Amino acid sequence: MDSNITEFYKNKTIFLTGGSGFLGKLIIEKLLRTTEVERIYMLIRPKRGEQIQSRMAVLRSNFMFSELLKLKANSLEKVIPIAGDCALPDLGLSEADRQVLTEEVQVVVHSAATVNFVEPLSSALSINTRATRLLVQLAKQMGRLEAFVHVSTAFSNCPVEHIRECFYPELLSCSADKVLALQDQLSCELIDQMTPALLGKFPNTYTYTKALAEQVLQREAADLPICIFRPGMILPSYKEPFKGCIDNLYGPIAISYGCAAGVLRLVYSKKEARSNIVPVDYCVNLVLSCAWQTAVETAQRRDPAPDPTIYNFAPTAQNPTTWGEISAWMEKYIRIYPVNQAIWFPFTILTSNLWLIKLLTLLYHHLPGFLIDTALRLKGQKPRMKKIYSRIHESFKMLVPFTFPNWTFEMGNSDRLLKLMSPQDRLKYEFDLNAVDWMHYLSIAIMGVRVYLLKEELTEESLQSARKLCKRFFIINCLVHFIACCIPVAILWWVYVKF
Repeated sequence: MDSNITEFYKNKTIFLTGGSGFLGKLIIEKLLRTTEVERIYMLIRPKRGEQIQSRMAVLRSNFMFSELLKLKANSLEKVIPIAGDCALPDLGLSEADRQVLTEEVQVVVHSAATVNFVEPLSSALSINTRATRLLVQLAKQMGRLEAFVHVSTAFSNCPVEHIRECFYPELLSCSADKVLALQDQLSCELIDQMTPALLGKFPNTYTYTKALAEQVLQREAADLPICIFRPGMILPSYKEPFKGCIDNLYGPIAISYGCAAGVLRLVYSKKEARSNIVPVDYCVNLVLSCAWQTAVETAQRRDPAPDPTIYNFAPTAQNPTTWGEISAWMEKYIRIYPVNQAIWFPFTILTSNLWLIKLLTLLYHHLPGFLIDTALRLKGQKPRMKKIYSRIHESFKMLVPFTFPNWTFEMGNSDRLLKLMSPQDRLKYEFDLNAVDWMHYLSIAIMGVRVYLLKEELTEESLQSARKLCKRFFIINCLVHFIACCIPVAILWWVYVKF
């Protein structure tokens, strides 16, 4: 007997936004690998003069589909591009494409978003909030719709310390209706100038516009078979389609990338704060599972639900992980999987002391960066470290709001969904974070960074070469620290003897 979820997707037509993103690509991969979907319509926009067919060709050649293509060689033919853009009126859809979607689609997964924390508010509103309203309006015209999953974020209500599976309209300084009306009436420049006043307690335009999108769903999607998925920080895959699968440099992955290369040596965070990281494959499994459950509940329900069901998804109180643990494990496994592209011995210092981080930044980032750039200039090469460290420090500023608070999350709906799933489904669409060995998972994530981001094969020859380099840098690092400690001691001794 096959699983209930696999059976649900048989011969279904899916409409997916954000299919070219990390989560989106793996949703496509899992659907095609484990179910017999009829087709997947994927919203995709022309990019930098590149037409959608050439973008689709690039997508189909992505390494994340390698396991899928071994099993089902022609499966990606089921992915049909639909020209559109979440930033445009009516999603940039043609009338013909709109008609196809309204007549055929049974499941909608809306995962498109700008995740840039410093995105101008005018742009973030269009992509994250207005596009959600347009998707809801489109979904209302879909005569065969059975489930709609909106991918939000665990941090959409981050001003609250304990985040329940409910809506928080009181956190917004202005309702979504009013903000979108303001956007219609004012120029982009004026909206962007109003950003501090509109954000209120929200740390950036990303979390704010995702909170607004949730309010749009609460107010306008009550008659739809809809649910909201709120994942934490999405990191490499734990198991599927293969271990350590990753293709981006967001959040903690950027930090591990910098540490592995020996460029980043400092992390500004509170050690005891919970990390709220989640494996991408578990996110994919929960998205597909909650769509199935939404369809089941809708079919059984006589009256519309008062609010869409919300699925928070972050490490549980029974199996938490902290930034201090993440930092220690990351350093350990970076040395087990060292890289040949490293420019120094990989080590990290994690601190929440602002004055200490400023002093250490001067010693461990600015000073080495200045020396390397000076050496490059003397060789007639273009200096680059100042620019690299500027980007690193800007990234730090964006991550600080997520590495200091100690959020906890209610996970009742996710737990309930697990209990409703058959044993086959729990294995095939696994997302139980209580069962995750976080230290083992970090080893997989670091291995993924080495293989899929730094493009270094996991061969014994490559590892041995990198380990020799790591040992060499370790000796040099110890020598530099010894000399650095001896200099002030020598100066103090000279002063003592002299006077």
